[in-house]
Amino acid sequence: MSILEAIIYGLVQGVAEFLPISSSGHLALAQNFFGTGSAEDFFGFNILLHFGTLIAVFVMYKEDVWYLIKGFFSLCARPFGGKKKERLTFPEKLFLMVCAATIVLVPAALLSDYVEALAEVSWAIGVLLIVNGVMLFVSDRLNRGDESLEGTTVLRAFFIGLFQLFGVLPGISRSGSTITGGLFNGLNRKDAVRFSFLMSIPAILGANLLELLKTEGDFFGGVGALPCLVGMAVAALSGMLAIKVLQYFAAKKNFTVFSVYCLTVGVAAVIGDLII
Repeated sequence: MSILEAIIYGLVQGVAEFLPISSSGHLALAQNFFGTGSAEDFFGFNILLHFGTLIAVFVMYKEDVWYLIKGFFSLCARPFGGKKKERLTFPEKLFLMVCAATIVLVPAALLSDYVEALAEVSWAIGVLLIVNGVMLFVSDRLNRGDESLEGTTVLRAFFIGLFQLFGVLPGISRSGSTITGGLFNGLNRKDAVRFSFLMSIPAILGANLLELLKTEGDFFGGVGALPCLVGMAVAALSGMLAIKVLQYFAAKKNFTVFSVYCLTVGVAAVIGDLII
């Protein structure tokens, strides 16, 4: 893989991971249509691209990431500090909320082989992108919640997490589905976006650690170490920009542009696959 191709893939990953347009769907379409290598060739490359977007979340939400770390250690210390019956602090509750939203992904690990097979069918990805566009259109018309992340509950976080299951499919945006889940459960748009990104931390880490356990032979495959690292850096930088863009559109309360985009790309993918 050339450096230019690595940059393009990094941009696709960084932008599509956080904008509600499905990074997995776009990467799969790019690899299917351009035919630059097999799934094995892209194994390490795809993992590093996802770690790049994880860096973007750490940077853009560093205060909340610190809350998660602080909440974890605080919960661990509770049984030994005589604080069992004290009310949970926000960092503690936030950590439990992210855990509750993530646990629903455990069954999804059993479907990884089916998801990988689906990612090789371009017309199917196109159909799912169309579904994603419809979902975003509907989410714009949900009742406007006004609840903050600090004021919501662990149980509601679990229900928001259920929407992550849709994001496992290539073509369905994880961020789009979880933001929709947050709005559906009463969060205001700013905190629906905020919680969606925090939920991405264990989702990305867990999925890629599972993939790392499957590593056999050369991690970088046919891509090469330098393109992999360049792609990861570009994914991190473009991911930070994408987060800012999504925050802007969330404040404007309008995801229509993303809905139209997904519908357009979805239709184009279906038609393109049938013609080619």
